[in-house]
Amino acid sequence: MTIADKQLQAREIITKAVCGKGRKFSTVTHTVTPPHHPTSILGAWIINHQYEAVRSGDGIEVIGTYDINIWYSYSKNSQTDVAKESVHYVEHIPLSYVDPRHRTSTEEVSAEALQEPNCIEANISSSGSGVVIRVEREFAVEMIAETKVFVAVFPGGADGLDGKDLDFNLGDGDGDYEDLDPDLLDDEL
Repeated sequence: MTIADKQLQAREIITKAVCGKGRKFSTVTHTVTPPHHPTSILGAWIINHQYEAVRSGDGIEVIGTYDINIWYSYSKNSQTDVAKESVHYVEHIPLSYVDPRHRTSTEEVSAEALQEPNCIEANISSSGSGVVIRVEREFAVEMIAETKVFVAVFPGGADGLDGKDLDFNLGDGDGDYEDLDPDLLDDEL
């Protein structure tokens, strides 16, 4: 049974869907100044990461905080201490895809940390009074909103199909595949 046999109709419906996506990896540098001049870095880690997503211009902003903890020695490696500093950040993530038909008033945004903020390098600054750390992080964002989609409608409903198979071939061709290059076929299938 072909679609033309059933006089296919189309309808426009409104549904919630993912209407925008984006992803961004970034590396940032922070300088922490401990109360004592460090002799060596014994460890650096990031804890208490919290964030939220908000719509902003052509993308989504991830607004968050985390705490940097640096364990270091001082006084010629005779004593140790932990320096702590809270960092606030705003990461703008452009949307690589946006559905132009979405309803702006229904937008909901979300973010997921694909790579939690992580210290990848910690060094004593050239002045000797601070610690320079490099942090990497990665986020994926989505915008969900109401949008219009078109669907095929069978006037008789599913009961009118009587278990028959549907042929969705709308083209004039008979399914000829003469233009295919047989050398491109994968023999391992």
